Amino acid sequence: MPPDSASRYLFRPLRGDDLPMIAAWLTEEHVALWWDPPAIAVPKIAGHLADGAVRAYLVSIDGRPAAYLQSYDPHLEADHPYRDQPRGTLGIDQFIGEADLVGKGHGPGLIDHFARARFDEGVPRIIADPHPDNHRSLRAYAKAGFRPLDRRTTIYGTALIMGRDAGEPTRPR
Repeated sequence: MPPDSASRYLFRPLRGDDLPMIAAWLTEEHVALWWDPPAIAVPKIAGHLADGAVRAYLVSIDGRPAAYLQSYDPHLEADHPYRDQPRGTLGIDQFIGEADLVGKGHGPGLIDHFARARFDEGVPRIIADPHPDNHRSLRAYAKAGFRPLDRRTTIYGTALIMGRDAGEPTRPR
């Protein structure tokens, strides 16, 4: 029997000394296709550590630092394009940095684990905004129980807004 997600996926707040690892992951082909290059993304992520509006996490998979996840409340920014979501909604963005762990079910696993923990805290909905051409990300969110809500073009680019509400099960894989 495989280990449960509580023992497989651990989330801890990102620290400044994690930034070189994040920068290296941002150069990996599977990440670089969808994220800003390190020279742009790392200062933004470092800013999240200081301002607290976005919570940044280092995700360990089976004890190995392997992924990045950030969550945010779209209602904390007066002009955020996702303010139309229910109050209490969290948005998330994530990537698996370690290339050898991509395509093994960890994306849906860590997304589902993070979502369940936030639902246990009272969050009513979690949304993500992958690019419509990012088929790997779309599949991972769908497997984690997210469903398409809307397609938009915002200051962040074209996105398929996907969401999962508290109480909704993960889709069978």
